[in-house]
Amino acid sequence: MTSILHIDSSARPHRSDQTAHGSHTRRLTGRFVARWRAARPADPVTYRDLGQAPPAPVTGDWIHAAFTPPERREAWMAQALAESDTLVDELLAADLIVLGAPMYNFGPPAQLKAWIDNIVRVGRTFGFDRARQGEPYWPLLADHGKSLVILSARGDHGYAPGQRLAHANHLESGLATPLGYLGVTDVHGAAIEYDEFADARLAASILAAEAAVDELADRLLEARTSRLQTGTHTHGKVDDIATRAVG
Repeated sequence: MTSILHIDSSARPHRSDQTAHGSHTRRLTGRFVARWRAARPADPVTYRDLGQAPPAPVTGDWIHAAFTPPERREAWMAQALAESDTLVDELLAADLIVLGAPMYNFGPPAQLKAWIDNIVRVGRTFGFDRARQGEPYWPLLADHGKSLVILSARGDHGYAPGQRLAHANHLESGLATPLGYLGVTDVHGAAIEYDEFADARLAASILAAEAAVDELADRLLEARTSRLQTGTHTHGKVDDIATRAVG
């Protein structure tokens, strides 16, 4: 089976295909997971709604606890890391992370950044040793066969590489970079644009993004099935996630 971690992070609580002013990213993640489960209903799905239940931001106590070796931690340190441990456990258990990530002010929402800060954990998702030759940091999730799907939405348009606002797009890279640092390097995605225009261009972008989500789900289903059958993993692939669905 393939374990799926389905994450939404939009502050909007509903999907745009179900209610006015709903979330486009919730629409895309819901569509992807529904298509996957239609093909593989036995695959377990863990759902995390960061938009409605944001993780606590990192504090000084959190940092103190996280960088204290587990055998030396005091009781309050375990409490300081309890939510982070839960989020890390969910990530470790997942084969496929389906991440709804709206662009807020050119980057990820604060609640999604808080999730990133909570799952980048020394000794759990990355290693660190000052005495190690060469690079003192190394990923702990590499060679685990994990894939990441980033489904985003933007108010403006032209954020794809080579387009008018590519230099201002800090969303996908702000997610793929830290997760790649942990060893999750098989990254895919699609995006809706023109939300603030609310015209035919938005409608076309939604249709294109939905088609891209369907194609992506089918392609990853085929790849995952083949991988499970052969026992092989594919790593290091990063799609052009900014150009897969431009209306």
